[in-house]
Amino acid sequence: MQYTPASQTKAAVRRAGLSGRAKLAIVGLLLLGAFAYFGYTAFQSATSYYLTVDELVERGPTAFGESIQVKGRLVSDSFSRALPDGSGPGTTATFLLEENGQQITATLEGAVPDLFFNPHSEIVLGGVYGHDGVFVADRVLVKCPSKYQSLEGEQPDDYGEAPPA
Repeated sequence: MQYTPASQTKAAVRRAGLSGRAKLAIVGLLLLGAFAYFGYTAFQSATSYYLTVDELVERGPTAFGESIQVKGRLVSDSFSRALPDGSGPGTTATFLLEENGQQITATLEGAVPDLFFNPHSEIVLGGVYGHDGVFVADRVLVKCPSKYQSLEGEQPDDYGEAPPA
């Protein structure tokens, strides 16, 4: 008897390769793994940790050259805009940030948000801490929790009383 592929039984063909369910399961696992990987990498890049100014100063030279975020408050009267050689006004802002008694000098190219100068604002800068001890920021976030909280004594006299019937 001569053997030809047409004479193979369906059972023999199934034994030779993977079944449809097995192929579907493998494709499903690959897709699940790809989605898990992309979800993990997206979450990692979306989370952002920051150091406070005093933590950054405490790190010292180990933080030089790292791309990090730092949080602090603007030191009053420390903000200025000048050209690098000091010859006139420029677009680079130079200022001091402080937290828990420690200060760092920071620079930022471009505009700053309006709440930047609010004395209650927390400023989070993203950038690189240079070897010269100057934090060169490329992004800024201003947090102002006091904007949404009332101060004691600012509530109306009738606050908390039942409305008249």
